[in-house]
Amino acid sequence: MPRVTVFTLGGTVSARGGDAARMTGREVLAGLGAPEGVDVVLRDFRRVPSSSLTHADLAALATEVRATVAAGSGAVVVQGTDTLEETAFLLDLLCTTERPIAVTGAMRRPDLPGADGPANLAAALAVAAAPACRNLGVLVVLADEIHAARHARKTHTTSVATFASPGAGPLGAVVEGEPRILLRPATPATPRPLAFDPDLRVALVTLSLGDRGELLEAVDGRFQGLVVAAFGAGHVPAPLVGPLAATAARIPVVLASRTGGGATLSHTYRGPGSEHDLLRRGLIPAGPLDPAKARLLLHALLSDGAAGPAGYDRPRITAAFARLNGSGTA
Repeated sequence: MPRVTVFTLGGTVSARGGDAARMTGREVLAGLGAPEGVDVVLRDFRRVPSSSLTHADLAALATEVRATVAAGSGAVVVQGTDTLEETAFLLDLLCTTERPIAVTGAMRRPDLPGADGPANLAAALAVAAAPACRNLGVLVVLADEIHAARHARKTHTTSVATFASPGAGPLGAVVEGEPRILLRPATPATPRPLAFDPDLRVALVTLSLGDRGELLEAVDGRFQGLVVAAFGAGHVPAPLVGPLAATAARIPVVLASRTGGGATLSHTYRGPGSEHDLLRRGLIPAGPLDPAKARLLLHALLSDGAAGPAGYDRPRITAAFARLNGSGTA
């Protein structure tokens, strides 16, 4: 009988009404009933909304998940959907394993009509127990869809079908309780587990029309890395090119797109503030990673020794992002 360890962190799936009360992990699982053919081990890890999870929480979670899968168990992480995509991707970077790790949650509280938590948890347990779901990396499982953590995003504030993979689509689905995998990622998110130092600081600055760069001024001296959520395929106002280039000379600056879908470009546009202009001045392309995930990858790379006393290892960081761009060149 396959074993699956369930880590409950809180979130809507465990909410008691609209206040701060949370059900225990045992109570969450009780609403599901006993899954047939799966030995379920419960780890009541946290009881907080996902908006309150910290880097220290996730570093501790990754340590426990690594130990669990090393002991031969699949894993399911149950948390709020607000930051679910970030937890899933960080686990993908820190817990490289052939065993399935599924992250799930709920969009409707248990006391509301059509509560989706039990169905999502049942689907995630099926995925974490299935041999067919090995070697896929960490997976996001909601609404009977199976998504790769690197692509999955929350796309709607209330819909139970909120999670999608822009530009990629789901890897498969759970049909009649059985995971069916139709696609497989060409390469793992990282060739080996990365480190993660909760005390490192990586900033994320989203640009907007008429931006004068005031927020960029707060980065130097306070953060070890920066992700810029730029316009379109990687464009910024021309007056910000100089400050960004100066910052990139001191700390790694990753250029992502605020659009939420598609990859940053490298040479289609070449004027001031274009992607070509910024990359030749030292910024690092995020490729298809959205800004929130780019921030986590940069954080993990810096934790893993991609920075040293003589500055940061730009080629290594660039190669790690290029690994996920689908070109097959990294």
